[in-house]
Amino acid sequence: MTKKRVAALLAALLAGSVLTGAPGSPAQAAGVEDATSAAASAPGLGIDLDTVTIPQLQARMAHGSLTSAALTGAYLWRIRTVDPRINAVLRVDPTARRQAAASDARRRRGAGRGPLDGIPVLIKDNVHTRGLLSTAGSSALAGSPPDTDAVLVTRLRDAGAVILGKTNLSEWANFRAAKPTSGWSAVGGQTRNPYVLDRNPCGSSAGSGAALAASLAQVAIGTETDGSIVCPAGANGVVGHKPSLGLVSAAGVVPISAEQDTAGPMARNVTDAALTLAVIGGGNVPRLADSFSVEAASTRPGGLHGKRVGLWRLPTLGPDVDALMTRTADRLRSAGAEVVEVTLPYQDRLAELEFPALLSEFHRDIDAYLATRQGPGNLAELIEFNRTHPAEQSCFAGQELFEQALAAPPTTDPKYRAMRAELTDLSRRSIDETLAGLRLDAIASPTNPPAWTTDCARGDNDVIPSSTPAAVAGYPSLSVPAGFVGELPVGLLLMAGDRRDAELLSLGAAVEHRLAARRAPRYLPTVGPVAGR
Repeated sequence: MTKKRVAALLAALLAGSVLTGAPGSPAQAAGVEDATSAAASAPGLGIDLDTVTIPQLQARMAHGSLTSAALTGAYLWRIRTVDPRINAVLRVDPTARRQAAASDARRRRGAGRGPLDGIPVLIKDNVHTRGLLSTAGSSALAGSPPDTDAVLVTRLRDAGAVILGKTNLSEWANFRAAKPTSGWSAVGGQTRNPYVLDRNPCGSSAGSGAALAASLAQVAIGTETDGSIVCPAGANGVVGHKPSLGLVSAAGVVPISAEQDTAGPMARNVTDAALTLAVIGGGNVPRLADSFSVEAASTRPGGLHGKRVGLWRLPTLGPDVDALMTRTADRLRSAGAEVVEVTLPYQDRLAELEFPALLSEFHRDIDAYLATRQGPGNLAELIEFNRTHPAEQSCFAGQELFEQALAAPPTTDPKYRAMRAELTDLSRRSIDETLAGLRLDAIASPTNPPAWTTDCARGDNDVIPSSTPAAVAGYPSLSVPAGFVGELPVGLLLMAGDRRDAELLSLGAAVEHRLAARRAPRYLPTVGPVAGR
């Protein structure tokens, strides 16, 4: 993604956001103003945090009607009052208020650092954050915090963002047990879905997705090997962008596989996700003054007229999701898009090869990582740690993936190398051939089924194939809210070719505005059964 393309994208997104606001009906802000009402507010703030965008916040701060200190205080208040119901935030940064005060001082001096200056951000707990425990959810890493930030956290700090705290996750990013429970970790316990509290938030970036749905921060960072940003985004009714592989540095992120791992932004709207990506990806972010000078609402992200989208239905996710995809396609067509149905090739072979390749890569990468941390020094020692620490078995005891990885062939093995080469080739061809053959701008599919009930004994019910092609290929994908099955959010996953992140975000913003599908959670204790769930 070139600097020129980033700058053009952000200018369009910022203009659209400032002129039109985030998607969603203003009527959602009506009602009783408590911590979990549809209007996500905080005492004395006077802003609906659920719908406000970063450009709107920056405009208020520039005019003097808002400070970063007040905004940060509001989110800390919501963490104290709302998070006990969903258990998404592991710990807050005790320096958050000082960071916010420093941002306000910069602004008074005319030395603001750009769109993220003073904006509160939550970080997934497998991303190194200096001075804060960074555990991947495991008590094996809970002894002491890392000495340095991950590269992406350094970039956030350099941009003036307020590091608000750390979010819970599926322990070891869901790469431990054959039947895990997403959103559970020994360090943090179980994160709950804010829409229906006995439903699962999906994983592994469960805390980041649930925290955003509950308006506990403006943006958050997630990580993904296959589905771990986009599925929690879909299940929690927010936006999640999995960047092209290598666009965001993986240095300081607890690994699964260097061949697929990436961190990425999560937010309640595409504008905020794009602004965050431009920072953590090291791109050139235009000055706010330049971005705000875009005059016409017609420059809002691209529009859908003439865009060609391939719809990959995935009827295995159930008739209610399929019906939602039909309605989504109709809405996109009514906005001028051409939607054609597609079936991506090679998916059975990708499903056959991906897991064995990840086992070898995990053994290589986790051994190298553990050697840099206090605690177990390699995978064999980590397996023994889990066997002897009851907290690691309080939801599920299994660590079959660890054990299989320990026995997997090394990444120097010719059979492994052939397997990874075939995976890369077929995954890229599955997307490239579909895009080129039908002259498509993007491929769309359902991100997730309606969230299943959380059950430690049963484990997850989340065989979701839509994320795999882009994850294995290293291509970008983006989940935006598509609608609901009953009370449960479902996302629309968009994917495009390598390094087409800017174009995908622009298209995603247009889709987001057309669908206007996000609504705030109601924190229902339970709902009746959903088909297949």
